[in-house]
Amino acid sequence: MANDSELLEEREVSFPPAHTAEHLLNQVMVRMFGCERSYNAHIERKKSKMSFHLDSKPSRQEEKEIERQMLSLIEEDLPVTFDYCTLDTLPEGIDPHRLPADVGNEIRLVRIGDFDVCPCIGRHVRSTAQIGRFEMLGTNWDEHERSFRIRFKIV
Repeated sequence: MANDSELLEEREVSFPPAHTAEHLLNQVMVRMFGCERSYNAHIERKKSKMSFHLDSKPSRQEEKEIERQMLSLIEEDLPVTFDYCTLDTLPEGIDPHRLPADVGNEIRLVRIGDFDVCPCIGRHVRSTAQIGRFEMLGTNWDEHERSFRIRFKIV
């Protein structure tokens, strides 16, 4: 099996707290809205944004619930661990079509407690309490694209 340093070539400039929050936010959205994981994400130290295809625009109450769940998950101090599998042993729920074409046969899975599991080669914190504070900066809804964008930062 490859070690983490061999798998990290692409994300050396990533900000592990925000990158780990990206995993949490993806799963919050999947669970709340039954949508796919983000189709477009820009995760950076100062400000990040993620876009999701949804059936309808979330209400203000739902937006507040997204933030509340994120804060709760961070506070839970869930462990962030890594497992390895092959393409033919991917866990249920992981779509192999979302993996890059050149992924190879060995896949690193990032697990955040029992809350989320996702293939990823990026850098992460060791537990969710190390993320810091999640602050939702704003949202945008594109009616034509049925797209909901969340802008956030990690403090």
